[in-house]
Amino acid sequence: MTPATFAETTGVSRGTLDAFERWRQLLVETGAHTNLVSRNTLDSFWERHALDSYQLMEHVPHDARLIADLGAGAGFPGIALALGLRERGQTARVVMIDSVGKKGAFLRKVIGELGLDAEARSIRVETLDPAEGFDLVTARAFAPLNKLLGYAAPLLKNGADGLFFKGRHYRDELTEARKSWTFDHEVIPSQTSDGVILRINEVERVR
Repeated sequence: MTPATFAETTGVSRGTLDAFERWRQLLVETGAHTNLVSRNTLDSFWERHALDSYQLMEHVPHDARLIADLGAGAGFPGIALALGLRERGQTARVVMIDSVGKKGAFLRKVIGELGLDAEARSIRVETLDPAEGFDLVTARAFAPLNKLLGYAAPLLKNGADGLFFKGRHYRDELTEARKSWTFDHEVIPSQTSDGVILRINEVERVR
């Protein structure tokens, strides 16, 4: 996929496309000395990372004001969401959580260069305060669903949704998670792979 194809597929403006390109450049530059993502995946950045993350925008509520991205890594999907929200003209802040210091430093650099309404916190996910009132919780390649719900459940108590990327074996993860949790879920097919996005809410631990 080329940048032009990405722009045509998503409908983003030239300014947003340029911001994605600058993010990609920073990934390449930083990746030369710091392992943020698998280097061979950067060759397919536009589909494997950019579009895969940006597809989440179709499912972000227009009234969301505070979004938590758990295990944010190099910013997938957090940076993409911050760019999408700005493109949409939506006033919302993305809080990206990753306990690895070098990843937090990279995220802060990208946020600063692109002027995003976002922040990166180098803390453990379980220390995040649910009282902040998150409207949406996202995660991509962070943890198996059973463990992920343990982190996310307190943040979803106020009626927020979770949007979680999962691979082709998502049914096995759902089955395993049902042993410890009750929850509502919707399976959204991915536009870029044979995986899915799980929309999850009403999460409660099994008594």
